[in-house]
This record gives sequence, C-alpha cells and structure tokens, in this order.
Amino acid sequence: MHPLPPLRLYTRSGCCLCEGLEERLRALDPPPPLELVDVDGDPALQARYGLRVPVLAVPREPSQWHDLPPVPPRLSGDRLASWLVANGAVGGAAAFGCSAPEERPRQAPGFDAQGAP
Repeated sequence: MHPLPPLRLYTRSGCCLCEGLEERLRALDPPPPLELVDVDGDPALQARYGLRVPVLAVPREPSQWHDLPPVPPRLSGDRLASWLVANGAVGGAAAFGCSAPEERPRQAPGFDAQGAP
C-alpha cells in the first residue's frame, strides 16, 4: 500500500462544516495526512476563500496546491474515500482498504428497471 498524499483543509475557527469534514477525513482507514490552514490567519487566503470553506486541496507540484470541488457534506466512510479517489486526491480505493465499487448494470434508454418499455 502506498502512503497517502497530504491533503490541505482550508478552514476557519468555529466553522461546523469545516469541523465535520475534518472529523470525517480523520475517520477514514487509514486517515490521510491532513494539514489544517485557518484562512482567517492570512489576509490573502481570507480574500481568496471568504466564506467558501471548507476547501480541500491536494499537492500538484512543489509548493503548489489544487483546490478540489466542494465535498458534499453528507459523504463519509467508503463514499468519502471513493469521492477522494474520483477527484484525484488519492490514487485508488485500495489506499483506504476499500474494495472497488460495484458496477451497476446499465439500463437501455427507454426501459424501466424490469426491462419493460
């Protein structure tokens, strides 16, 4: 198993969404390395993120961070791990000890779940 890349969580003190995302990330098995950055401690970050926290970012180049899309607030566990994989935060579901997601059977257009038109 490869070590997980660090994730940066842009946050602010007293933000319940920020605290919730941090808690859900730390509950993953294994938890990814997490660096918390309080946007209110830096005027440039405060201007950039405003009230748009929490924002999760991943390293792309040395000293360069890439913001991920907003994490849906109800994702946790395997669904959060799958979201991280799908959004390029980690290399694969195996990094979290998850099995690959089950593939859902495809349904032909115009047919209901029982195959009737």
